[in-house]
Amino acid sequence: MTTTLDAIAPGLHLPAEEPQTLESRTREAQARLDSLTKPQGSLGRLEELARRLYALQGRRPLSAAPAVMLTVAGDHGVAARQVSPFPQDVTRQMVRNFLRGGAAVNALCKTGGMDLFVVDAGCAGGPFAPHPMLLDRRLGDGTADMSRGPAMSRETCLEGLRQGAALARELARRGYRCLGLGEMGIANSTAGAALGCALLRLPPEAMAGPGAGADPAMVRHKAAVLHEALAANAALLREGDAVDALAALGGFELTLMAGLLLGAAGERLPVLVDGFICTAACLAALRIAPEAAPAVFLTHVSAEPGHAAMTAGLADLLPAPLLRLEMRLGEGTGGAVAYNLLRCAAAVFNDMATFDEAGVAEKLA
Repeated sequence: MTTTLDAIAPGLHLPAEEPQTLESRTREAQARLDSLTKPQGSLGRLEELARRLYALQGRRPLSAAPAVMLTVAGDHGVAARQVSPFPQDVTRQMVRNFLRGGAAVNALCKTGGMDLFVVDAGCAGGPFAPHPMLLDRRLGDGTADMSRGPAMSRETCLEGLRQGAALARELARRGYRCLGLGEMGIANSTAGAALGCALLRLPPEAMAGPGAGADPAMVRHKAAVLHEALAANAALLREGDAVDALAALGGFELTLMAGLLLGAAGERLPVLVDGFICTAACLAALRIAPEAAPAVFLTHVSAEPGHAAMTAGLADLLPAPLLRLEMRLGEGTGGAVAYNLLRCAAAVFNDMATFDEAGVAEKLA
């Protein structure tokens, strides 16, 4: 069964529905960049970012502020298979740490000028007490063990996609012009790896990695559990439908993030995608709606080994990630660091003078 975008977010119109418009905006952006007081192309990938922002937004001044990071949390039944060196309780403990302002993503968002919300997509232990930074979008009390069967039902997965898209639209109405995706969930690197295996047709050994710090023996065990998960869900995965893959192998946070990406693309908001797990959610979202790609900015190359295979699988739709910092924390930390690059690209495009405006001679023919 192939899922249409209209089944997830009726009326959502994505940026690439008019490819000629995107192409003409890209040409317009390049013409302006080439007219600015600098050698052509001398700002490298900042110029690429400016072109992409203008193609997405279609107006000047470009805007990437205000921005919001969404760190989406959920628990995974497969954690019972000892695929992580940390106990499942750490998901809940880290959510509390985010809400107290004590995590890396808090520090980086504060430094970079991003707002931060924590989204409970389905942590074990029931709902959290209300908090100004907390958004409750619970799909359940943690997923089922994907190594024994589907992590969630297809209906629950579709609901998560719809809730994510609706939340992105709500944030756009509140005035946000850029959205970052981050995550937290013990064992979610196993879920991300499983999605990569299913959607890219790769063996578990190519996708299993240390995650939160697994030693080589645990990584081998994780690969074995991935083999079990793929076998247990083989009937669901046979047709290659991304929603079936998310339901069988994903997590509540992965599903919500995929919906957030689709909803943000429909609002023409740039989406900063963090590392390995967020890229798995991105991979699923772009299998559902590849026309959402113009809104997606891969922020960094994760040190998680399977991330290179994921980004290679997206290379026909997306430019390479922006940064290579050997990071593998998650939470949205890569997006929080890369956000300043978007702001710099917008500032160059908006504020630099042209050769004519500045009275500077252009390069001789």
